[in-house]
Amino acid sequence: MREIDAVVIGAGQAGLSSAYHLRRLGVPAVVLDAADGPGGAWRHRSPSLTMDKVHGVFDLPGLRREPRDDGLLPASVVVPGYYAGYERDTGLEVVRPVTVASVSRDGGLLAVRSDAGEWLARAVVNATGTWTRPYWPYYPGAPGFAGRQLHYAAYRGPAEFAGRRVVVVGGGASAMHVLSELAEVAAGTLWVTRRPPVWRGDDFGEEARREAVALVEARVRAGLPPQSVVSVTGLGSTPVVREAMARGALERQPMFSRILPYGVAWPDGRTAEADVIVWATGFRSALDHLAPLRLREPGGGIRLDGTQVVREPRVQLVGYGPSASTVGANRAGREAASRVRRLLAAETQAA
Repeated sequence: MREIDAVVIGAGQAGLSSAYHLRRLGVPAVVLDAADGPGGAWRHRSPSLTMDKVHGVFDLPGLRREPRDDGLLPASVVVPGYYAGYERDTGLEVVRPVTVASVSRDGGLLAVRSDAGEWLARAVVNATGTWTRPYWPYYPGAPGFAGRQLHYAAYRGPAEFAGRRVVVVGGGASAMHVLSELAEVAAGTLWVTRRPPVWRGDDFGEEARREAVALVEARVRAGLPPQSVVSVTGLGSTPVVREAMARGALERQPMFSRILPYGVAWPDGRTAEADVIVWATGFRSALDHLAPLRLREPGGGIRLDGTQVVREPRVQLVGYGPSASTVGANRAGREAASRVRRLLAAETQAA
């Protein structure tokens, strides 16, 4: 088992940011990534999600993304290209593809076990994100649906839904993306959400972002599962929202109570026929490999002090809660690296 000061698990924005700041602070670290190439979750996005449709791609620390006319190119190509250049130009070495099976305590340190070997680390920065854990809620009748059901993670553009009747479930940016594209080709779209959508009338500036992050941080400090971003921020006037609205696709219906073989039904007896159900219902944090550490609180979440896990100070959790977005990932990476350095310095001084 190789000994090292820090292991960073995941090489998306939060992981690369953490690795960059660890190196600047002089902390030896290895970066492990499950994908076979750079880009994090961006490499798996639908080809129809072009750069002019995304909320924004925040620069990684130390290397700005050069402005270019790439608005019509897929984000799944542009962003991984930027990340690949970042790894190359900053000299960050990422070991991939590596699947981390578990992180457990071992003699006061943390044992990181993977299909590429084992490391004994004084600290772990976990940046595994959410893309590999699509959340797919269960509704009565779902197994008997005769049409097709898919999660947004498997959505690859509108062409395959031409002439189909599609129900889109969810109230976030993913649902907006799907509705904006399907409204032009599908025989019909039906948008359903559990709660009425909250529409933002502002441009979601710096102050609004800070307020949103503070709300999510409060839940994380209390040991509760973090809320979805849209439940805090609401829906703004983004390009996909404007496009979906212009095509008449944003007439929201309340959530159905049951799925029929050829449609969906509500408690009041109303029904709607459907060939496809797209579950744009978000993702959950990919944290199964941390289960041996028993980090969860009775409330179901992981209590954090900043990025540091309260139950295990050797673990920094980034890409979770307030940092599970491009807005907070860079700040979280800087904070995680700083906390790791303070932890190692305190241990060295105590010895």
